[in-house]
Amino acid sequence: MMRKFDCFVGIDWSGARGPYQAGLAVFMAEAGDSAPMRVKPPNNKRWSRYDIACWLQEISTKRRVLAGIDFAFAYPVYDMEGANCGYFPGFANSPQEAPALWQLIEEINQGEAHLYGGAIWDHPELGAYYNAPSGRRGAKFYSRRRQTEQAAKAIKSPSPTFNCVGPAGVGTGSLAGMRLLHHLANKAEIWPFDNHRANAKNLTLVEIFPSYYFALAGIRAVSGNHGKLEVLNKALSYFNSKGLASDFSAGGPDFDEADAAISAAALRKLAADPAIWTAFDAAAREGWIFGVK
Repeated sequence: MMRKFDCFVGIDWSGARGPYQAGLAVFMAEAGDSAPMRVKPPNNKRWSRYDIACWLQEISTKRRVLAGIDFAFAYPVYDMEGANCGYFPGFANSPQEAPALWQLIEEINQGEAHLYGGAIWDHPELGAYYNAPSGRRGAKFYSRRRQTEQAAKAIKSPSPTFNCVGPAGVGTGSLAGMRLLHHLANKAEIWPFDNHRANAKNLTLVEIFPSYYFALAGIRAVSGNHGKLEVLNKALSYFNSKGLASDFSAGGPDFDEADAAISAAALRKLAADPAIWTAFDAAAREGWIFGVK
């Protein structure tokens, strides 16, 4: 089924503590082939996670928006023997479906401001599943992989979702992201969990992996290579997008704006392929990185 959108938004995410994050970046690509455009935060300095949520809701009142955000939308289930153990095998009250997982993360972190999710590391039972900062490697942590991460490995391997340590640790951002999904659950179609009610809302949220899109274009996004204008424009051309202007410089501590820009262009091209929207069976519980086949 072909889906129609007016614009495509790439968001490089951050799970760090505090209201405003240097690592948050937002780019938008219009329909067609124009270069993605930087979206400036309301304070014209840095984005907050709440500001991004509000902006997405505001723009989708007038336009059909496909927005990709760089975090894992759920945890593995099908890597274990039997999928009925939920996301936390051995935990008596382990949620079985993504919305219940998001609600649990929200409840545990309700005392944390700005959608921060790190309070779960101190949970008497669930903390054991995470590799947390300050040397807190839980007894039940290991490199579990979702089906989409196993499929992506042929192009670019993502970090395991329970890892919350190091520059490749996607876990901290995913905790903050799951709180975001909890707040937007009734305001957006969250793919592929809501795939049965496609186009029910103007805002569709999907999970992205910017390094995967660079890899598709034949570029290794390491050591800041992807932040170089000529390299970024080469990647954009792979996704049938015009390049950024000669005075463009990718901002962010890890050239996060380059990740947001390539994601917006990749979403625009990939969304036109009906096969991309056909989610694998595991995706209904584990989520799926948009564009991974």
